[in-house]
Amino acid sequence: MKLSICIPIYDEDVNELVNDLIHQIRVCGWEADIILIDDASDPYFIEINKNLEGKVNQFIYLKKNIGRSKIRNLFLNYSHAEYLLFLDCDGKIISDNFLVNYLDFIEKHQPDVIYGGRKASPESPGQAYGLRWKFATERENMPVAKRLKEPYLDFQTNNFVVRKSILEKIPFNEAMTDYGYEDLVFSQDLKRHHIKIDHIDNPIFNNGLETNVVFLGKADQSAKSLARLIGRDKNFESVSQIKLAKAYLLMKRTGAAFVYQMIYRLLKPYLQKRLLNGDASLRVLDLYKLGQLIGYMNKRK
Repeated sequence: MKLSICIPIYDEDVNELVNDLIHQIRVCGWEADIILIDDASDPYFIEINKNLEGKVNQFIYLKKNIGRSKIRNLFLNYSHAEYLLFLDCDGKIISDNFLVNYLDFIEKHQPDVIYGGRKASPESPGQAYGLRWKFATERENMPVAKRLKEPYLDFQTNNFVVRKSILEKIPFNEAMTDYGYEDLVFSQDLKRHHIKIDHIDNPIFNNGLETNVVFLGKADQSAKSLARLIGRDKNFESVSQIKLAKAYLLMKRTGAAFVYQMIYRLLKPYLQKRLLNGDASLRVLDLYKLGQLIGYMNKRK
């Protein structure tokens, strides 16, 4: 088996995504299978996706949510392919040659890791969803030419291929149980082991819409995850390329973290209001996350 398509599912209808992949497998004629693992979704989504049991090769249901890192490692127990293609469950295939592009690259270059990219709608879905959309368009949807300049920093886990033997050797950090930074930690682990990440122009459309309230909650979770990561990493290796971590560590060394914390207590309601309006600059989001990070780091003392 050349390729296993691995889709972790959580509270998402994946029928269109899976049916499109099944069609492409039939058309291209390559040997590939599809493995779905549901991470303890709401029963509503389990029922919606249940009809896929007879269409895919394996459909596994977890009784307890295990999180974004551990579930990706779990696919190693079910795949017998040389390569694993991981896709987020809110993805949408936008190219008829999506699988062929990956398989051709694998045949020609025998890579270890490939990132294909992502796209979002060029039009804002509305002010109530503006914060997530702005983050996607300004910081995530990078063209391949830009990604190639910083291949480890601009890697994401929404749409990537990895050689199974590489993931067995360098699995996702399962200490990362909450939302945030598991992709960057994984890419930095690859870098330390001198594993190359190839980038190609083969994006999927990530169409998950999140309200400003939901995305701001995730921003808070990511700051909390980063605080735990900094607390565990005494040499700061894992966080050395994370801009927010670098800003915190610099402020801590200079004593500015204490000053910013005092200012942030006054600023926080204003920053939250701006962010929840959905039209704020991402610099406002950065200031918010920095304040949250400092607060979580102080709680760890």
